[in-house]
Amino acid sequence: MSENSAANNAITKIFRNSKMEWLKAIIILPFNVLVIIPAFILYLCKYKYTFNSFAAVIIGILLLICGISLAVWTMVLFNNIGKGTAAPWAPPKHLVIAGPYKYIRNPMITAVLTILAAEGLLLNSLEIFCWFLVFLVINMIYFPLSEEKQLVKRFGQEYLNYMEKVPRWLPRINLIKKYFK
Repeated sequence: MSENSAANNAITKIFRNSKMEWLKAIIILPFNVLVIIPAFILYLCKYKYTFNSFAAVIIGILLLICGISLAVWTMVLFNNIGKGTAAPWAPPKHLVIAGPYKYIRNPMITAVLTILAAEGLLLNSLEIFCWFLVFLVINMIYFPLSEEKQLVKRFGQEYLNYMEKVPRWLPRINLIKKYFK
């Protein structure tokens, strides 16, 4: 086997493994939060769709588009810059502080929350809104108590500096102003 074909085989194997890691990460994490759990909640509540206001539907569609766009953008950044996934079994090897990560530390969770809010509006479901709140509270507890401590261990002073400059959930107004200058 030539060196060139061995290198191509290695690259193909890495690419295949990377695809599998992303597929597992998407199915296990956001797919469960955004599809399986809401479907289960609606099933348990014997949900029947009732039309919401036209404005709520338009806002829901806009939130859905924004949430999906942000989710895809953050996943691409984790893959291309971080060289990993959002999943704990295949975490990024490099700290990602580009794109939306310049303004908030957890844009993936923000994307998921935005999509959940869209689902609540589009389905006119108080139950999905309650799931949104539960998921928000879980993450508000989990990130400072676990995730951020692991990131400090993995990235050290680089992450500590990042934490000091960039807020966890909502961008600071001065960061937004810098973007539009």
